[in-house]
Amino acid sequence: MKFEIITIFPDFFRGPLDYGIVRRAREAGLIEIGIHDLRAFAHDRHRTVDDRPFGGGEGMVLKPEPIFECLESLGVAPRQERVGEQGRESVVLLSPQGQMFTQAVAQEMMSRECMVLICGRYEGVDERVAEHLATDEISIGDFVLSGGELAAALVLDAVTRLLPGALGNEASAIRESFSEPEPTAGATPSADAPVILPDASRPATIAPGLLDCPHYTRPAEFRGWQVPDVLVGGNHVEIRVWRRKMGLRKTLRNRPDLLAGAPLSAEDRRLIQELRSET
Repeated sequence: MKFEIITIFPDFFRGPLDYGIVRRAREAGLIEIGIHDLRAFAHDRHRTVDDRPFGGGEGMVLKPEPIFECLESLGVAPRQERVGEQGRESVVLLSPQGQMFTQAVAQEMMSRECMVLICGRYEGVDERVAEHLATDEISIGDFVLSGGELAAALVLDAVTRLLPGALGNEASAIRESFSEPEPTAGATPSADAPVILPDASRPATIAPGLLDCPHYTRPAEFRGWQVPDVLVGGNHVEIRVWRRKMGLRKTLRNRPDLLAGAPLSAEDRRLIQELRSET
């Protein structure tokens, strides 16, 4: 998969892309990353890429000309000219006005051959970029950053780690917060049936989109705080139920909004009832 990042601060990416999974994925040839200085496509002596918005208002807005020229230099035409290429590439405008970036969006994007990430700056980007160039307008949260560089690094990392071969343990991308649950082999999942994994020694996942359960490692006792007895007792059925319940507890406490749209099983609903009665 290829990533093309459009930015006025290309040196920003010298650090974030040189560590961890992204670095290993680059070295293994799983991904390629191109960094493109938007100012190289401005033609005045000051290399101006922004201007005041029509109608007035505070701040400056990124101009359309350098962005269109930059993408055209990469072989990416305006959207209406990309007939028959839908699904092969994404042109992502990072913007506070965009669709919320979620694990489901990352999973959909990993199927693309190329992803262009346009880093906004100042008060925004000329709307013609969103209307006629971008295939996706993405926000990473309900807050405003100084620019899209941090958001681009976040999106790149989230998509890269889902690519086959990027993680040392492929199951790591399956059993974690916001991931789809792994179905039981040979069975059709039901919203009213608990998810039972074929191997009792493997951790359980809860309903899709909910938070992961707490995790503990050695030492079993640290500064007087003990690892929960159930995790060291060796009963994998009890461990599975405990992990499911604790994941639901964390979701209730930190992100109760996620429960509204989650396809909860009968077991999940029973455990949530228990948790609410305990408070």
